[in-house]
Amino acid sequence: MSATTPVTTGRRGGRAPAALRAVVDVARGALIGAAEIVPGVSGGTIALIVGVYGHLIDGAGHLARGVALLVADAVRARGAARAMAHFRSVRWTVMIPIGLGMVGAILIGARLLAPLLDDFPVGTRAVFAGLIVASLIVPIRMVGSRWRPRDIALALLAAAVTFALIGLPPAGEIDPPLILVAVSAGFAVCALVLPGVSGSFLLLTLGMYAPTLEAVNDRDLTYLGAFVVGAVLGLGVFVSGLQWLFAHHHRVTLVVMTGLLLGSLRALWPWQGAQNGLLAPSGDVGLAIALFIAGAALVTALVVVEGVLVRRRVLAEHAVVDEVPDADRSAEGRSRR
Repeated sequence: MSATTPVTTGRRGGRAPAALRAVVDVARGALIGAAEIVPGVSGGTIALIVGVYGHLIDGAGHLARGVALLVADAVRARGAARAMAHFRSVRWTVMIPIGLGMVGAILIGARLLAPLLDDFPVGTRAVFAGLIVASLIVPIRMVGSRWRPRDIALALLAAAVTFALIGLPPAGEIDPPLILVAVSAGFAVCALVLPGVSGSFLLLTLGMYAPTLEAVNDRDLTYLGAFVVGAVLGLGVFVSGLQWLFAHHHRVTLVVMTGLLLGSLRALWPWQGAQNGLLAPSGDVGLAIALFIAGAALVTALVVVEGVLVRRRVLAEHAVVDEVPDADRSAEGRSRR
């Protein structure tokens, strides 16, 4: 999704070789997956920045509804036609590379990226704070026309709520039953499609972050299976609601997203205590400022490069919010003719 492109229901493909687009989408997915490892950083934010937010919403919605219809229609002996219509509507040539990049980054990041918060907490949070501050321009510009006073008030309200929730102290680590794993995943996966909300931070608050990270590193398939089931169910419910909001309350939704991003900066203040308490700057403040600027510059560069690639038709304008399967839309069009 381009920084200047509103969410729409159309699809526009690029003209560059498919292999090049696939490589770019793998890289985009890797950035999203890496963000999901770090508490306080939202994968939805990164998806918005790198231009695949619309495809994630669209693909996740069709996939979740397809799975639900496949089960429901099988029980009622109605066949799989409705489910397959949703599966065919997923842009697999985009979603598969993104998914591969995400999975690879999560597996690698679980061992390499997350420990940075333990070894270099101030510097790591400073980089990501710069990233989030610069990314505010994306939903602000997507709103379109000039911001009204009520838009500003709504964004500030969303920011205040997010700020307060993120300030909650993390729960202690637990040995969770599988049902709790699934429920936690259902909540945390919302962060994948909701900019400003960190799935890892939600898991940390619930006391599920360390067990989940350990399960990824140990390849605990039972734990991960329960997590995936909960995530799919959570996506099915949440994405449908988000798609409806984009379709019927597009401007308000983007305004609230801007507030969520602003409030999420609470988790990324570089100097924090053990229970998420905010501390005064100390130590090498100059280095923290430099890292903050570097994070902001990185996001600015990503937005500029993404815009150039869209204009050159290397990438599509990923602006898809689509609740109707393509097969149903084609049938409707034929009936009208």
